[in-house]
Amino acid sequence: MRKFVRPKVVVSRCLGFDHCRYNGGIISSPIVANLMEYVEFLPVCPEVEIGLGVPRDPLRIILENGEHRLIQSTSGRDVTEAMDAFCTDFLGSAGEIDGFILKYRSPSCGIKDVKVYQSATLKSAVIGKSSGYFGGAVLKAFPYLPVEDEGRLRNSRIKEHFMTRLFMLASFRNVKSEGRMRDIVTFHSENKYLLMVYSQEELRKLGTIVANKEKKTFQELVSEYEKHLYSALSRPPKYTSSINVLMHAFGHFSEKLSSQEKALFFDWIQKYRDGKASLCPAISTIRSWAVRFQDQYLTNQTLFEPYPEGLMEVDHIDSHLRADLWE
Repeated sequence: MRKFVRPKVVVSRCLGFDHCRYNGGIISSPIVANLMEYVEFLPVCPEVEIGLGVPRDPLRIILENGEHRLIQSTSGRDVTEAMDAFCTDFLGSAGEIDGFILKYRSPSCGIKDVKVYQSATLKSAVIGKSSGYFGGAVLKAFPYLPVEDEGRLRNSRIKEHFMTRLFMLASFRNVKSEGRMRDIVTFHSENKYLLMVYSQEELRKLGTIVANKEKKTFQELVSEYEKHLYSALSRPPKYTSSINVLMHAFGHFSEKLSSQEKALFFDWIQKYRDGKASLCPAISTIRSWAVRFQDQYLTNQTLFEPYPEGLMEVDHIDSHLRADLWE
């Protein structure tokens, strides 16, 4: 099993850490709870940090004279400047962060789908949607980091993309802190197949950087590598890219396998292509061959374990944990 660097993640404090919602409530988030063992969380509640109590009048984003304002709907108190100042101070002093998990649709923490009202009155009409004040500031300050809300992370594909980026960037942060050329080479080598899934174009650029034909210093090299690493991970991979990479890995063993073994592997690939199976059987088959033929290069690939095994889940609909409807 791989050893993982603990990512540093800023999280909305109401997501299982404190009863700090406007009504004194706390939100149960399974993804946050599952990550507790593997992540260093930095909980924050922007609304409490600017001096609003618990409980408190809820906030609203309103459109006033062509710009958004953050207003308490009952009292009419405008906290826009206070929130802007907090965002600047907090994000400017947070240090090295690997990602964010924020409260879904919150006027302060939301990253999208936050309601914008015509006025602060309770019966005011919704006239649009935006990001929350803190969430928007996070997206602007850290456009290259994995930033999600706990609502979107209920989607398994979004969650997988988020966690893959999170643990890879945490690992790279460790490479930067070590300051050794060989660590960049090792990082690139072990992540090659996973990066190939994300972007073959960026993988080629990263390979050229690691080759370092211009004899750049470590700081120059790591800075250039980091930019292209962020670019490579900026979009979730296409399913066809996963197929291509597994076929590439299959090439390591194609001359050592029986026709029946090859047929079984190709059958799993086709079922995945047709949406009739997940990618897991095909990946597990490649991994088993890597062990069987003692292919250490493939065995070390993060493709097979992009984040801790304890965070890998099977949908209850597809697992033995599903409730038996006849009971």
